[in-house]
Amino acid sequence: MKYIILTIISVAAAGLMLFAQEPVSIIPLPAQLTVHKDFFSVNNNVSVQYDPKNEGLRSTAEFLQGYIENASGFRLGSNVKGSYKNILLNISSAGEPGDEGYTLEVQKNTIKISASRPAGIFYAIQSLIQTMPATRPGRAMRIPCMLVKDQPRFKWRGLMLDVSRHFFSPDDIKRLLNLMASFKMNVFHWHLCDDQGWRLEIKKYPRLTETGAWRNEKQGALFYQKDTTALTGKSVYSYGGYYTQEEVKEIVAYAAMRNIMVVPEIEMPGHSGAALAAYPEYSCSGLPQPVPNIAVSGNFDSFSSNYCPGNPDTYTFLEEIITEVAQLFPSPYIHIGGDEVNKKSWKLCPKCQSVMRHEGLKNEEALQSFFIKKIEKLIHSKGKRLVGWGEILEGGLAPDAVVMSWVGEKSGIEAANMSHEVIMCPGNPLYLNRHQTEAFEKEPHAPKYSINTLQKVYQYNPVPLLLPSDKHHFILGAQAVLWTEFIDSTNLLEYMLLPRMCALAEIVWSPYEKQNFTDFKKRLQPRLAQFKQKGIRYFSN
Repeated sequence: MKYIILTIISVAAAGLMLFAQEPVSIIPLPAQLTVHKDFFSVNNNVSVQYDPKNEGLRSTAEFLQGYIENASGFRLGSNVKGSYKNILLNISSAGEPGDEGYTLEVQKNTIKISASRPAGIFYAIQSLIQTMPATRPGRAMRIPCMLVKDQPRFKWRGLMLDVSRHFFSPDDIKRLLNLMASFKMNVFHWHLCDDQGWRLEIKKYPRLTETGAWRNEKQGALFYQKDTTALTGKSVYSYGGYYTQEEVKEIVAYAAMRNIMVVPEIEMPGHSGAALAAYPEYSCSGLPQPVPNIAVSGNFDSFSSNYCPGNPDTYTFLEEIITEVAQLFPSPYIHIGGDEVNKKSWKLCPKCQSVMRHEGLKNEEALQSFFIKKIEKLIHSKGKRLVGWGEILEGGLAPDAVVMSWVGEKSGIEAANMSHEVIMCPGNPLYLNRHQTEAFEKEPHAPKYSINTLQKVYQYNPVPLLLPSDKHHFILGAQAVLWTEFIDSTNLLEYMLLPRMCALAEIVWSPYEKQNFTDFKKRLQPRLAQFKQKGIRYFSN
């Protein structure tokens, strides 16, 4: 009997020791993390304590309660007096780092979370959640005792999704926002319109969605690629969709609860074929056209893609659109694209050439700058700032513009040297619609401009080596980019996104000197297990 008792004690002690030694795997890696022995057990006896008058704390507490109830079935109490086990949420400016930083202390019977803003409380909860199993129905969820002091490296930690080439439902967008929030990403750049589809309801101009949201599509065709699939039945069908303003408001609010800012992109002056299919009078030709589909037309010159900057009515049209956009999105930024403008139509347009002569503009690049500066004034009048791709530097940069550097780092370095704020998103390595393995023959179709592996993404530093140190503060951060020419489902979207988004999340949050790819891969394994448990598809080699 004595031997049996000793054996039981030894096994129990070994199990406790194994638990205490199990590493805490949090992505992104916190700035400071110390793990202690023992653990806090989450069950029905736990109460979340917070100031109910603080709306941010209340919604964050409800988020935590909802997560634990879904994962375990336990419903945590709220501000229960005399509770033995508590999770304390506290807003305090005393020693708490930045607007998004936090201090998290897990003890056996108490979890203390403090931050200067509710955003920091939310991020502390995300760190807590990563220490729990994805699902544990009816069983206590154990959180290791630890001390975490954390804050982000960059202000802008973003992801861009193109919904023009392929449309994703509001539920798809919410699913993506949940993934972003779990890794402390805070900007959702929503590419709402392009040549192939206009996705945002504008009440002043209903044809934008009645006409511009739908295009003819070949059955089985890969976008930008000839159809090699044998066609049966109807070979061409109408494809598209759009978001109502009520749906947009709901998504923006959903994102805000997860500390994510939604930045809309309304493309101009180029990539505007869908809008001009609805309202051709604002193109240089004024001729009717269908919503462009290159898979069908096969000819980039067969449609008008640019607004006419020589037509005064163009600016009235765009101002009224911007007015509605500004009302829908609380973000201080509106992205206007500004990239890849084929200026051939401007060279042949009498109105454009007349404006160039009147304004003393030397070339069409200067005309583009003239257009961008007028649009920036419109955006400023709505209390917003203009963001554009690197090409908005052509002909001269608008005074307060923020630049997204996508063709390498050159435009970002140039803009930062001019004291403009910059978001780094070079296609190599941050375009996640590209292949993620050298052995891509059996992978989903993707552009072959670069092979953006997990390691390549992780080793990217958003601060360019060629940028002088006194200009580093103009780098707001970085973001991943997902163009969807070849991504037509949430399943495939997540496969291209994960786990590379996790790598990006760490490089824009964690201290640069602590980033280590080998360690990251170890901490990634529990996240991959949770993806699998939740039915989230991801790439694995």
